[in-house]
Amino acid sequence: MPNDVPSHLTETQFLPQGTRFVDVFVADVNGLVRGKRLPASAWPRLAQEGVAFSRSALILDARGGVQGPLGFGTENGDPDGKALPVPGLLAPVPWSAHGVAQCLMSMRDAEGEALWYDPREILRSVVERCRADGLFPVMSCELEFYLVSQGADGRAIAFEARRGGVARAQGGHLCLQQLDDYGPFLHDLHEALLVQGIPADALVSEYGPGQFELNLLHGADPVRVADQAVLQRRATVAVAAKYGLRASFMAKPFVQHAGSGLHVHMSLVDRDGGNRFGAPGGETMLRSAIAGMQALHAESMALFAPSFSAYRRYRPGAFVALGSFWGEDNRAVAFRVPRSGANARRIEHRVSAADASPHLVLAAILAAVHHGVTNRLEPGPAGQAETPPSQLALSRDIFSALRLFEEGCALSAYLPAQFPRLFAELKRAEAETLFAEVQPIEHEFYL
Repeated sequence: MPNDVPSHLTETQFLPQGTRFVDVFVADVNGLVRGKRLPASAWPRLAQEGVAFSRSALILDARGGVQGPLGFGTENGDPDGKALPVPGLLAPVPWSAHGVAQCLMSMRDAEGEALWYDPREILRSVVERCRADGLFPVMSCELEFYLVSQGADGRAIAFEARRGGVARAQGGHLCLQQLDDYGPFLHDLHEALLVQGIPADALVSEYGPGQFELNLLHGADPVRVADQAVLQRRATVAVAAKYGLRASFMAKPFVQHAGSGLHVHMSLVDRDGGNRFGAPGGETMLRSAIAGMQALHAESMALFAPSFSAYRRYRPGAFVALGSFWGEDNRAVAFRVPRSGANARRIEHRVSAADASPHLVLAAILAAVHHGVTNRLEPGPAGQAETPPSQLALSRDIFSALRLFEEGCALSAYLPAQFPRLFAELKRAEAETLFAEVQPIEHEFYL
Protein backbone atom coordinates (compact mmCIF):
# COMPACT_ATOMS: atom_id res chain seq x y z
CA MET A 1 0.00 0.00 0.00
CA PRO A 2 1.37 3.50 -0.72
CA ASN A 3 2.84 5.53 2.13
CA ASP A 4 0.90 8.70 1.28
CA VAL A 5 -2.55 7.55 2.40
CA PRO A 6 -4.25 10.88 3.18
CA SER A 7 -6.66 9.87 5.95
CA HIS A 8 -7.85 7.17 8.30
CA LEU A 9 -10.90 6.83 6.09
CA THR A 10 -8.74 5.89 3.10
CA GLU A 11 -7.12 3.15 5.18
CA THR A 12 -10.44 1.28 5.21
CA GLN A 13 -10.39 0.83 1.43
CA PHE A 14 -7.25 -1.30 1.31
CA LEU A 15 -7.96 -4.49 3.25
CA PRO A 16 -6.06 -7.22 1.39
CA GLN A 17 -8.28 -9.62 -0.50
CA GLY A 18 -9.36 -12.57 1.62
CA THR A 19 -8.84 -10.74 4.94
CA ARG A 20 -10.91 -12.24 7.77
CA PHE A 21 -9.30 -10.48 10.73
CA VAL A 22 -7.29 -7.34 11.44
CA ASP A 23 -4.70 -7.15 14.22
CA VAL A 24 -4.62 -3.62 15.61
CA PHE A 25 -1.93 -2.64 18.09
CA VAL A 26 0.14 0.15 19.59
CA ALA A 27 3.88 0.17 20.23
CA ASP A 28 4.49 0.45 23.99
CA VAL A 29 7.43 1.93 25.90
CA ASN A 30 9.23 -1.42 25.61
CA GLY A 31 8.96 -1.44 21.82
CA LEU A 32 6.46 -4.30 22.06
CA VAL A 33 3.04 -4.38 20.41
CA ARG A 34 -0.20 -4.53 22.42
CA GLY A 35 -3.64 -4.71 20.90
CA LYS A 36 -6.61 -6.69 19.63
CA ARG A 37 -7.75 -8.91 16.75
CA LEU A 38 -10.88 -7.60 15.04
CA PRO A 39 -13.21 -9.24 12.50
CA ALA A 40 -12.64 -7.70 9.09
CA SER A 41 -16.29 -6.66 8.92
CA ALA A 42 -15.75 -4.27 11.84
CA TRP A 43 -12.68 -2.62 10.35
CA PRO A 44 -14.32 0.07 8.13
CA ARG A 45 -16.23 1.53 11.06
CA LEU A 46 -13.52 1.19 13.71
CA ALA A 47 -10.82 2.57 11.43
CA GLN A 48 -12.81 5.82 11.35
CA GLU A 49 -14.12 5.91 14.91
CA GLY A 50 -11.10 4.37 16.65
CA VAL A 51 -10.62 1.10 18.50
CA ALA A 52 -11.11 1.30 22.25
CA PHE A 53 -8.66 -0.39 24.57
CA SER A 54 -6.82 0.41 27.75
CA ARG A 55 -4.55 3.45 27.75
CA SER A 56 -2.22 1.56 30.07
CA ALA A 57 -1.37 -0.71 27.12
CA LEU A 58 1.40 1.77 26.35
CA ILE A 59 2.99 1.51 29.80
CA LEU A 60 2.88 -2.16 30.73
CA ASP A 61 6.08 -3.83 31.86
CA ALA A 62 8.08 -6.04 29.51
CA ARG A 63 6.08 -9.11 30.57
CA GLY A 64 2.75 -7.36 29.99
CA GLY A 65 2.03 -6.72 33.66
CA VAL A 66 0.33 -3.63 35.07
CA GLN A 67 2.75 -1.82 37.39
CA GLY A 68 0.70 1.40 37.68
CA PRO A 69 3.34 4.14 37.29
CA LEU A 70 1.94 7.46 38.48
CA GLY A 71 -1.19 5.49 39.33
CA PHE A 72 -2.01 4.92 35.65
CA GLY A 73 -3.78 1.62 35.14
CA THR A 74 -4.48 1.24 38.84
CA GLU A 75 -5.58 4.32 40.79
CA ASN A 76 -7.15 6.05 37.78
CA GLY A 77 -9.47 3.15 36.93
CA ASP A 78 -7.57 2.23 33.76
CA PRO A 79 -9.69 4.21 31.25
CA ASP A 80 -9.87 3.34 27.58
CA GLY A 81 -8.07 5.22 24.87
CA LYS A 82 -8.96 5.50 21.22
CA ALA A 83 -6.51 3.84 18.83
CA LEU A 84 -6.49 5.21 15.28
CA PRO A 85 -4.68 3.71 12.26
CA VAL A 86 -1.26 5.05 11.32
CA PRO A 87 -1.62 5.92 7.62
CA GLY A 88 0.30 3.63 5.31
CA LEU A 89 0.80 0.77 7.76
CA LEU A 90 -2.17 -1.46 6.99
CA ALA A 91 -0.60 -4.63 5.58
CA PRO A 92 -1.21 -8.38 5.21
CA VAL A 93 0.24 -10.82 7.73
CA PRO A 94 1.94 -13.35 5.45
CA TRP A 95 2.91 -15.77 8.24
CA SER A 96 -0.75 -16.34 9.15
CA ALA A 97 -2.87 -18.96 7.41
CA HIS A 98 -6.10 -17.41 8.66
CA GLY A 99 -6.52 -14.31 6.49
CA VAL A 100 -5.06 -11.78 8.93
CA ALA A 101 -4.02 -8.19 8.20
CA GLN A 102 -2.43 -5.79 10.68
CA CYS A 103 -2.21 -2.08 11.36
CA LEU A 104 -0.07 -0.11 13.78
CA MET A 105 -2.17 2.44 15.65
CA SER A 106 -1.60 5.67 17.55
CA MET A 107 -3.34 6.06 20.90
CA ARG A 108 -5.60 9.02 21.70
CA ASP A 109 -7.54 10.07 24.76
CA ALA A 110 -11.34 10.33 24.90
CA GLU A 111 -11.18 13.79 23.31
CA GLY A 112 -9.01 12.57 20.44
CA GLU A 113 -5.76 14.14 21.64
CA ALA A 114 -2.53 12.16 21.39
CA LEU A 115 -1.44 10.63 24.70
CA TRP A 116 1.68 12.34 25.99
CA TYR A 117 3.34 9.07 27.00
CA ASP A 118 2.84 7.39 23.62
CA PRO A 119 6.42 6.75 22.37
CA ARG A 120 5.36 7.66 18.82
CA GLU A 121 4.11 11.02 20.04
CA ILE A 122 7.30 11.65 22.00
CA LEU A 123 9.45 10.96 18.94
CA ARG A 124 7.18 13.00 16.68
CA SER A 125 7.55 16.00 19.00
CA VAL A 126 11.37 15.80 18.97
CA VAL A 127 11.43 15.44 15.19
CA GLU A 128 9.23 18.53 14.81
CA ARG A 129 11.57 20.49 17.08
CA CYS A 130 14.54 19.48 14.93
CA ARG A 131 12.79 20.41 11.69
CA ALA A 132 11.67 23.75 13.11
CA ASP A 133 15.34 24.62 13.49
CA GLY A 134 16.27 23.45 10.01
CA LEU A 135 17.61 20.04 11.05
CA PHE A 136 16.23 17.24 8.88
CA PRO A 137 17.35 13.81 10.12
CA VAL A 138 17.73 10.68 8.03
CA MET A 139 17.97 7.49 10.10
CA SER A 140 18.07 3.72 9.93
CA CYS A 141 18.03 0.87 12.45
CA GLU A 142 20.09 -2.31 12.72
CA LEU A 143 18.59 -4.88 15.10
CA GLU A 144 20.42 -7.93 16.41
CA PHE A 145 18.58 -11.01 17.64
CA TYR A 146 19.05 -14.67 18.55
CA LEU A 147 17.16 -17.73 17.44
CA VAL A 148 16.79 -19.85 20.56
CA SER A 149 15.23 -23.15 21.56
CA GLN A 150 14.11 -24.46 24.92
CA GLY A 151 16.29 -26.75 27.01
CA ALA A 152 15.14 -29.63 29.22
CA ASP A 153 15.08 -27.31 32.24
CA GLY A 154 12.82 -24.84 30.44
CA ARG A 155 15.57 -22.28 29.92
CA ALA A 156 16.39 -20.82 26.54
CA ILE A 157 19.49 -22.18 24.86
CA ALA A 158 21.32 -20.92 21.81
CA PHE A 159 19.86 -22.94 18.97
CA GLU A 160 22.44 -24.89 16.98
CA ALA A 161 21.43 -25.31 13.38
CA ARG A 162 22.33 -28.72 12.00
CA ARG A 163 23.64 -29.27 8.53
CA GLY A 164 24.69 -32.76 7.56
CA GLY A 165 24.23 -33.87 11.17
CA VAL A 166 26.87 -31.46 12.51
CA ALA A 167 25.84 -29.03 15.22
CA ARG A 168 27.30 -25.55 15.15
CA ALA A 169 28.30 -24.78 18.73
CA GLN A 170 29.80 -21.41 17.89
CA GLY A 171 28.52 -18.41 16.04
CA GLY A 172 30.24 -16.99 13.03
CA HIS A 173 30.52 -13.28 12.31
CA LEU A 174 29.88 -12.74 8.60
CA CYS A 175 29.61 -16.51 8.20
CA LEU A 176 27.72 -17.30 5.01
CA GLN A 177 27.39 -20.92 6.09
CA GLN A 178 25.28 -19.84 9.07
CA LEU A 179 23.02 -17.95 6.68
CA ASP A 180 22.63 -21.17 4.69
CA ASP A 181 21.95 -23.17 7.87
CA TYR A 182 19.01 -20.91 8.67
CA GLY A 183 18.15 -20.24 5.03
CA PRO A 184 14.43 -21.17 4.99
CA PHE A 185 13.66 -19.01 8.03
CA LEU A 186 15.70 -16.05 6.81
CA HIS A 187 14.15 -16.26 3.33
CA ASP A 188 10.62 -16.29 4.75
CA LEU A 189 11.44 -13.39 7.07
CA HIS A 190 12.82 -11.28 4.23
CA GLU A 191 9.77 -12.03 2.08
CA ALA A 192 7.39 -11.19 4.94
CA LEU A 193 9.07 -7.82 5.46
CA LEU A 194 8.88 -6.98 1.77
CA VAL A 195 5.18 -7.91 1.64
CA GLN A 196 4.57 -5.55 4.56
CA GLY A 197 6.51 -2.70 2.97
CA ILE A 198 9.34 -2.82 5.50
CA PRO A 199 12.57 -1.90 3.67
CA ALA A 200 14.83 -4.81 4.62
CA ASP A 201 18.45 -4.49 3.57
CA ALA A 202 21.54 -6.53 4.47
CA LEU A 203 21.31 -9.66 6.62
CA VAL A 204 24.40 -10.55 8.63
CA SER A 205 25.44 -13.55 10.69
CA GLU A 206 26.67 -12.25 14.03
CA TYR A 207 29.11 -13.54 16.67
CA GLY A 208 26.76 -15.77 18.68
CA PRO A 209 25.36 -19.13 17.52
CA GLY A 210 22.06 -18.41 15.82
CA GLN A 211 22.59 -14.66 16.16
CA PHE A 212 21.81 -12.32 13.28
CA GLU A 213 21.55 -8.66 12.42
CA LEU A 214 18.96 -7.38 9.97
CA ASN A 215 19.41 -3.85 8.63
CA LEU A 216 16.68 -1.55 7.39
CA LEU A 217 17.17 1.11 4.72
CA HIS A 218 17.53 4.76 5.69
CA GLY A 219 14.43 6.93 5.86
CA ALA A 220 13.75 10.65 6.12
CA ASP A 221 10.85 10.17 8.57
CA PRO A 222 12.29 9.00 11.91
CA VAL A 223 8.85 8.09 13.26
CA ARG A 224 8.27 5.76 10.31
CA VAL A 225 11.81 4.35 10.75
CA ALA A 226 11.00 3.47 14.37
CA ASP A 227 7.60 2.05 13.33
CA GLN A 228 9.38 -0.23 10.87
CA ALA A 229 11.81 -1.44 13.53
CA VAL A 230 8.91 -2.39 15.81
CA LEU A 231 7.16 -4.19 12.94
CA GLN A 232 10.41 -5.93 12.04
CA ARG A 233 10.63 -7.35 15.56
CA ARG A 234 7.03 -8.57 15.38
CA ALA A 235 7.62 -10.26 12.03
CA THR A 236 10.88 -11.88 13.19
CA VAL A 237 9.23 -13.42 16.25
CA ALA A 238 6.23 -14.65 14.25
CA VAL A 239 8.18 -16.19 11.36
CA ALA A 240 10.59 -17.90 13.78
CA ALA A 241 7.63 -19.50 15.56
CA LYS A 242 6.64 -21.19 12.29
CA TYR A 243 9.95 -23.04 12.47
CA GLY A 244 9.56 -24.04 16.11
CA LEU A 245 12.06 -21.38 17.18
CA ARG A 246 11.92 -18.34 19.36
CA ALA A 247 13.44 -15.08 18.16
CA SER A 248 14.83 -13.21 21.14
CA PHE A 249 15.72 -9.54 21.26
CA MET A 250 16.86 -9.85 24.87
CA ALA A 251 19.95 -7.70 25.34
CA LYS A 252 22.15 -10.42 26.85
CA PRO A 253 20.44 -13.83 26.80
CA PHE A 254 23.70 -15.79 27.22
CA VAL A 255 26.62 -14.76 29.39
CA GLN A 256 29.11 -16.66 27.22
CA HIS A 257 27.92 -15.20 23.91
CA ALA A 258 27.64 -11.72 22.41
CA GLY A 259 24.77 -9.47 23.41
CA SER A 260 22.26 -7.96 20.98
CA GLY A 261 22.11 -4.28 20.18
CA LEU A 262 20.06 -1.70 18.33
CA HIS A 263 22.48 0.35 16.24
CA VAL A 264 21.16 3.57 14.73
CA HIS A 265 22.68 5.40 11.77
CA MET A 266 21.82 9.06 11.41
CA SER A 267 22.72 12.02 9.27
CA LEU A 268 21.31 15.50 8.73
CA VAL A 269 20.21 16.68 5.30
CA ASP A 270 19.16 20.00 3.82
CA ARG A 271 15.69 20.70 2.43
CA ASP A 272 16.73 19.19 -0.89
CA GLY A 273 18.03 15.99 0.69
CA GLY A 274 21.73 16.86 0.46
CA ASN A 275 23.89 15.44 3.24
CA ARG A 276 24.96 18.32 5.47
CA PHE A 277 27.66 16.31 7.25
CA GLY A 278 29.38 15.75 3.90
CA ALA A 279 28.92 19.29 2.57
CA PRO A 280 31.58 22.01 2.88
CA GLY A 281 31.76 22.98 6.54
CA GLY A 282 29.67 19.98 7.50
CA GLU A 283 32.38 18.52 9.72
CA THR A 284 31.65 21.19 12.31
CA MET A 285 27.99 20.17 12.42
CA LEU A 286 28.91 16.48 12.64
CA ARG A 287 31.23 17.17 15.57
CA SER A 288 28.52 19.18 17.34
CA ALA A 289 26.04 16.33 16.83
CA ILE A 290 28.53 13.93 18.43
CA ALA A 291 29.12 16.36 21.26
CA GLY A 292 25.37 16.45 21.94
CA MET A 293 25.31 12.65 22.06
CA GLN A 294 28.13 12.76 24.58
CA ALA A 295 26.42 15.42 26.67
CA LEU A 296 23.11 13.50 26.93
CA HIS A 297 24.57 10.00 27.05
CA ALA A 298 24.39 9.43 30.79
CA GLU A 299 20.87 10.85 31.10
CA SER A 300 19.68 8.67 28.21
CA MET A 301 21.03 5.31 29.35
CA ALA A 302 17.71 4.26 30.89
CA LEU A 303 16.13 4.55 27.43
CA PHE A 304 19.06 2.90 25.63
CA ALA A 305 19.32 0.05 28.16
CA PRO A 306 15.90 -0.29 29.84
CA SER A 307 16.32 -3.76 31.37
CA PHE A 308 18.40 -5.45 34.03
CA SER A 309 19.84 -7.73 31.32
CA ALA A 310 20.99 -4.85 29.13
CA TYR A 311 23.82 -3.83 31.47
CA ARG A 312 25.53 -7.19 31.03
CA ARG A 313 26.39 -6.10 27.47
CA TYR A 314 28.70 -3.33 28.60
CA ARG A 315 32.02 -5.03 29.12
CA PRO A 316 35.51 -4.67 27.58
CA GLY A 317 36.30 -6.35 24.29
CA ALA A 318 32.69 -6.85 23.19
CA PHE A 319 32.36 -3.99 20.68
CA VAL A 320 29.89 -2.40 23.10
CA ALA A 321 30.82 1.06 24.28
CA LEU A 322 31.74 1.52 27.94
CA GLY A 323 32.00 5.29 27.65
CA SER A 324 30.99 8.29 25.56
CA PHE A 325 33.86 8.13 23.12
CA TRP A 326 33.70 8.59 19.37
CA GLY A 327 35.96 7.72 16.49
CA GLU A 328 36.33 7.28 12.76
CA ASP A 329 35.59 3.72 11.64
CA ASN A 330 35.94 2.35 15.18
CA ARG A 331 33.40 -0.19 16.45
CA ALA A 332 34.74 -0.05 20.00
CA VAL A 333 33.30 3.42 20.63
CA ALA A 334 29.79 4.68 21.32
CA PHE A 335 29.56 7.03 18.36
CA ARG A 336 31.26 5.70 15.24
CA VAL A 337 31.72 7.67 12.04
CA PRO A 338 31.89 5.06 9.26
CA ARG A 339 34.16 5.65 6.31
CA SER A 340 31.97 6.82 3.45
CA GLY A 341 31.59 9.30 0.66
CA ALA A 342 30.21 12.77 1.28
CA ASN A 343 26.63 11.75 0.40
CA ALA A 344 26.67 8.99 3.05
CA ARG A 345 28.50 10.87 5.83
CA ARG A 346 26.80 9.78 9.05
CA ILE A 347 27.11 8.77 12.70
CA GLU A 348 26.45 5.25 13.94
CA HIS A 349 25.05 5.31 17.47
CA ARG A 350 26.14 1.96 18.96
CA VAL A 351 24.90 2.20 22.55
CA SER A 352 21.35 0.86 22.63
CA ALA A 353 20.29 -2.67 23.51
CA ALA A 354 17.98 -4.62 21.22
CA ASP A 355 15.21 -4.67 23.84
CA ALA A 356 14.86 -0.87 23.89
CA SER A 357 11.93 1.02 22.38
CA PRO A 358 13.02 2.19 18.90
CA HIS A 359 10.82 5.27 19.23
CA LEU A 360 12.33 6.33 22.55
CA VAL A 361 15.87 5.54 21.40
CA LEU A 362 15.49 7.67 18.28
CA ALA A 363 13.89 10.44 20.33
CA ALA A 364 16.85 10.50 22.74
CA ILE A 365 19.37 10.48 19.89
CA LEU A 366 17.67 13.33 18.05
CA ALA A 367 17.30 15.34 21.25
CA ALA A 368 21.05 14.97 21.72
CA VAL A 369 21.78 16.00 18.13
CA HIS A 370 19.55 19.04 18.42
CA HIS A 371 21.14 19.97 21.75
CA GLY A 372 24.65 19.67 20.36
CA VAL A 373 24.08 21.44 17.05
CA THR A 374 21.98 24.34 18.33
CA ASN A 375 24.45 24.97 21.17
CA ARG A 376 27.48 24.47 18.91
CA LEU A 377 29.07 22.02 21.31
CA GLU A 378 32.52 20.55 20.70
CA PRO A 379 33.10 16.84 21.38
CA GLY A 380 35.77 15.40 23.58
CA PRO A 381 38.75 13.64 22.03
CA ALA A 382 38.29 10.44 20.08
CA GLY A 383 39.10 7.40 22.21
CA GLN A 384 38.61 3.73 22.99
CA ALA A 385 35.73 2.14 24.86
CA GLU A 386 38.25 0.52 27.20
CA THR A 387 39.09 3.88 28.79
CA PRO A 388 37.98 3.68 32.46
CA PRO A 389 34.24 4.39 32.54
CA SER A 390 34.60 5.99 35.98
CA GLN A 391 35.74 9.10 34.13
CA LEU A 392 32.34 9.47 32.52
CA ALA A 393 29.83 8.74 35.30
CA LEU A 394 27.86 6.38 33.09
CA SER A 395 25.40 3.95 34.62
CA ARG A 396 26.33 0.34 35.18
CA ASP A 397 22.90 -0.85 36.36
CA ILE A 398 19.28 -0.05 35.66
CA PHE A 399 18.66 1.65 39.01
CA SER A 400 21.51 4.14 38.58
CA ALA A 401 20.39 4.82 35.02
CA LEU A 402 16.84 5.55 36.13
CA ARG A 403 18.08 7.96 38.78
CA LEU A 404 20.15 9.88 36.22
CA PHE A 405 17.21 9.88 33.82
CA GLU A 406 14.92 11.42 36.44
CA GLU A 407 17.48 13.95 37.65
CA GLY A 408 18.79 15.02 34.24
CA CYS A 409 17.92 18.41 32.81
CA ALA A 410 19.12 18.41 29.20
CA LEU A 411 17.18 15.38 27.93
CA SER A 412 14.13 16.20 30.04
CA ALA A 413 13.78 19.47 28.15
CA TYR A 414 12.76 17.41 25.11
CA LEU A 415 10.31 15.09 26.88
CA PRO A 416 6.86 15.49 28.45
CA ALA A 417 7.33 16.82 31.96
CA GLN A 418 6.09 13.70 33.74
CA PHE A 419 7.63 11.13 31.44
CA PRO A 420 10.96 10.59 33.25
CA ARG A 421 9.15 9.86 36.51
CA LEU A 422 6.56 7.65 34.81
CA PHE A 423 9.20 5.60 32.98
CA ALA A 424 11.41 5.33 36.07
CA GLU A 425 8.53 4.14 38.25
CA LEU A 426 7.56 1.55 35.65
CA LYS A 427 11.07 0.15 35.22
CA ARG A 428 11.83 0.12 38.95
CA ALA A 429 8.64 -1.82 39.58
CA GLU A 430 9.53 -4.19 36.73
CA ALA A 431 12.97 -4.84 38.20
CA GLU A 432 11.56 -5.32 41.68
CA THR A 433 9.11 -7.90 40.28
CA LEU A 434 12.04 -9.67 38.68
CA PHE A 435 14.09 -9.70 41.89
CA ALA A 436 11.12 -10.88 43.95
CA GLU A 437 11.65 -14.34 42.45
CA VAL A 438 14.34 -16.59 43.94
CA GLN A 439 17.02 -17.08 41.29
CA PRO A 440 18.57 -20.57 40.95
CA ILE A 441 22.07 -19.25 41.52
CA GLU A 442 21.02 -17.87 44.92
CA HIS A 443 20.83 -21.46 46.17
CA GLU A 444 24.49 -21.94 45.23
CA PHE A 445 25.45 -18.91 47.30
CA TYR A 446 23.08 -18.98 50.25
CA LEU A 447 21.08 -22.20 50.64
